[in-house]
Amino acid sequence: MVEIFLICLAIGSLVGFLAGLLGIGGGLIIVPALIKILPFVVTDKELVMPMALATSLATIVVTTVSAAIAHHINKNIPWKETKQLMFFVGSGALLGAFIADGLSSKTLEYFFASSVFLLSLYMFFSLRAATEREVTSTAVYQTIAFFTGIAASLMGISGGAILIPALTFCGMSIRLAIGISTVCGMMVALFGSFGYIISGLGHPNLPAWSLGYVYLPALLGISISSTLFAPKGVRLAARLPVRRLKKIFASFLMLVAIEIVLTSS
Repeated sequence: MVEIFLICLAIGSLVGFLAGLLGIGGGLIIVPALIKILPFVVTDKELVMPMALATSLATIVVTTVSAAIAHHINKNIPWKETKQLMFFVGSGALLGAFIADGLSSKTLEYFFASSVFLLSLYMFFSLRAATEREVTSTAVYQTIAFFTGIAASLMGISGGAILIPALTFCGMSIRLAIGISTVCGMMVALFGSFGYIISGLGHPNLPAWSLGYVYLPALLGISISSTLFAPKGVRLAARLPVRRLKKIFASFLMLVAIEIVLTSS
């Protein structure tokens, strides 16, 4: 347990630094890392993927809550529009956790890998939707939020990488989309991790120090160091070619997705 905690401290440092530097969600790094680490403490292979997803979401709770508070203080959150989507993205995340509980570990790995590959393609080519489009109805935005919550919960991420492009594609301004995504990411993390905790309670093969599917030593290690190192990445972002680094990181994510598929085959 102590070794896992120390390893996760190192992972959290990388997660926080890259999140601050590149503006990417930590789940894209945390989940693949936990897939490699958790087999040392988890005897049942079918538990590795749901525990990786659950623990990733639980760590994201810490970062998204602090980010949402900061955005609120700076008046970057359009609460009128955000309140219309919070319930839908949260309920989608909760449903996603229970869906994950009924899927095999291999199915979850394939879903994560294919989704990461698509997101890395988006990041690599910096795709942008046309902004000269009429604003879509609230019902469409709510539908997008609901299915974003499901997908994000199944991937162990906050969902901003899905929600922001989807909302802007449908006509919402990027400013509103980013503000909404901050709060919706918090809802995904809260409701998703809660769903994984409930669905995992009482499972006979969970390792010690587990709360449902959340592995607490990994949660603690990643949360502590990621919070400390995120500001360092933000400060360095002003001096480095971030767009080029994002493309390098996107290429790395593609390789990670391919490796997950190959090792799970």
